[in-house]
Amino acid sequence: MDGDDCSFPPDSLDGQSQRGSVASSATLTRVQDVIIYLFGESAIHLTLEGLGNVNVQELGRNVREALHIPDSVQDAFTFWLCSPLLELQLKVRHQPYKLCRQWQDLLYRFTDASEEDISLDEPCLQYRRNVFYPKSKEQQVDVEVVLKLLYEEAKDNILTGRYPCDPEHWMTLGALSFALDKGTGLDSQQFTSTLREKKLSSYLPAHVVMGSGGLLSTLRGKSSRHAELEQNLLAEYRKISTAAASHERAQLLHQYLSTCHSLPYYGCAFFFGEIDKPVQGILQRGKRKAVNIGISLEGVYVMDVKEKHVLLGLRFSELSWDHSYPEEEVDSHILWLEFDGEEDGTPVNKLLKIYSKQAELMSGFIEFCVELKSSSEEGATLETDGEASLSQQQGGGKNGRGGRRGRLRRQSSVVCSRVHSLNTISYVDTGKEIKRLKPKRAASFFSRQPSAVPAYSAVQVAESLEQG
Repeated sequence: MDGDDCSFPPDSLDGQSQRGSVASSATLTRVQDVIIYLFGESAIHLTLEGLGNVNVQELGRNVREALHIPDSVQDAFTFWLCSPLLELQLKVRHQPYKLCRQWQDLLYRFTDASEEDISLDEPCLQYRRNVFYPKSKEQQVDVEVVLKLLYEEAKDNILTGRYPCDPEHWMTLGALSFALDKGTGLDSQQFTSTLREKKLSSYLPAHVVMGSGGLLSTLRGKSSRHAELEQNLLAEYRKISTAAASHERAQLLHQYLSTCHSLPYYGCAFFFGEIDKPVQGILQRGKRKAVNIGISLEGVYVMDVKEKHVLLGLRFSELSWDHSYPEEEVDSHILWLEFDGEEDGTPVNKLLKIYSKQAELMSGFIEFCVELKSSSEEGATLETDGEASLSQQQGGGKNGRGGRRGRLRRQSSVVCSRVHSLNTISYVDTGKEIKRLKPKRAASFFSRQPSAVPAYSAVQVAESLEQG
């Protein structure tokens, strides 16, 4: 993979700042300290000469030497500029110091944050997983320091709810994490006392530990819920402890990552956005729901920020897309996703409207992923691995289509799509929102479709996303 082509966002950071972002010559040449943050509350402290001119490629070489990461897996990680308002993966030619000085410009361009929040926001430089690193390559990694970095990032995404997963997943992951922290030799009493010192939230997602419902129900049920979670976590820990092979630290890391690999949105880049809520009366018109949009080499996933579940998951062969710019200041940047659906037994095209200042980034990122996946020799392997993992995860049939049908029918799973809960536009005539369904299909009115993979076609009723 050509690292210089791994652009995120594509060409969006290459423009000149409007605020005079060029560092002074003194800053460009003097010796300075730089801190690169890692997941797991750790960091690397480097002292570099001419920091203002150091690009991602040079900085990566220094970090790999400090962490003892072999060159054979150098593409697994790259640098990100991150804050609560925006996350950007950098190209190898980018100079992080100069981009930090342009941060406010980037926030004005790609977020809806207030001027006060923008003025107070400050990015950190983070070394983390490269979105464009194929999952199939990652599954072959056996270098423990690399597995540890991947594990810490995956764990953070699990605990924060960025990777929605079902109880059987987060309980297994929590027990594996505990075993990695404290070993596999604790008895029940030692396990319980150690867990209470560390707290459940160190091993289980925050929304699981906190529970749902109002304040009264939370206070009333907190003790019993925590006791049940502790017992379930102990049961999973015992299973791990009795497996002789699991005593090896590298094996535990592999088990954790393998479980995460079964989640279709593992390794995604995440964007912020909103979608319209379904109209449920005159008082709810115009309300929106906050969503995370995950995009990877596999496809696009729209997730409910509050409920921590998937609303829509599409492979690139199942969608068309585009984005629109605001014609007036009051208008919104919009990412449009078009996919096959069904209404009253009739195949229709469905449109999902995602409001986001990052629509341009998402559209360009989808296009880049499609091109990269299509041109890469890994394309066929990625598709096969993805279908196999989904089939195994959801208990589907031996073939890919059978596994997919099984997944979409699992109403209770957080991984399945919930198209019925989306406020989509359905049409059968090009560009028209339907009033009366006509039993015919329409061609997409979007120009952007994956060109090197088969264009999406009508979804059969038995496989329709609406079943999820």
